[in-house]
Amino acid sequence: MTVTRIDILRELELLPVWRLREPVVNAAEDASVIEPEPQSVAQAASPAATMETSAAVPATAAAPDRHPLIMQMDWPELKQAVAACEACSLASTRTQTVFGVGDEHAEWLFVGEAPGAEEDKRGEPFVGAAGQLLDNMLGAIQLKRGENVYIANVLKCRPPQNRDPQGEEVVKCDPFLKRQVELIKPKLIVALGRFAAQSVLATEQSIGALRGKLHDYHGVPVIVTYHPAYLLRNLPDKAKAWEDLCFARATMRNLQSADSPAS
Repeated sequence: MTVTRIDILRELELLPVWRLREPVVNAAEDASVIEPEPQSVAQAASPAATMETSAAVPATAAAPDRHPLIMQMDWPELKQAVAACEACSLASTRTQTVFGVGDEHAEWLFVGEAPGAEEDKRGEPFVGAAGQLLDNMLGAIQLKRGENVYIANVLKCRPPQNRDPQGEEVVKCDPFLKRQVELIKPKLIVALGRFAAQSVLATEQSIGALRGKLHDYHGVPVIVTYHPAYLLRNLPDKAKAWEDLCFARATMRNLQSADSPAS
């Protein structure tokens, strides 16, 4: 016995089957129906339509301020942020970033200007001839790279042809240095060279006017001296640099004594 579609519908109690007839449209009535004219582009972009569209598409949000985020980073996060930074045009010309090197709980923080060609290749601040002279300067006051000493730069990327850093570059990099200072908590900062001193202290005074005085960077004492690269070209000023180092050593001893518990 063959089961037909009608049999299945009857078993499911779906009979009778009702079919909707197509309406018969009178030709005269059909001719009287007027189709609306298509809107022009100008009409389609009516104020009401524009308002609805604008409401549906939110305005582009302003770029978030990086400073609060950077100020909450720990060492691994900060290093990763510096390595991935593309906040200024130096990101397109660098070989790599130069974060800093040394004891992350050091009492001494030495801050230079920016990486040079050799630093850009090796990823470490103050290498080559200037770095050797800095190591000698540290040794003269019984210090050693990596032992109670941290070395960093104002900029983490090398400016092309070792040109002077530009204002925007300093602004973009400043939160990184500030966070390094907060994490290290040094007792004393030594600014190496005119540019580092002017950037750290937010001043346009000459290095001659800044030397021999105790300055402040977010609560940390700062002493200014010459950059080792400058001293390689101007040997007579090494005597002045030695005076600055002696001043720094005496200042550190006073700071250490002030923090020592009274006997």
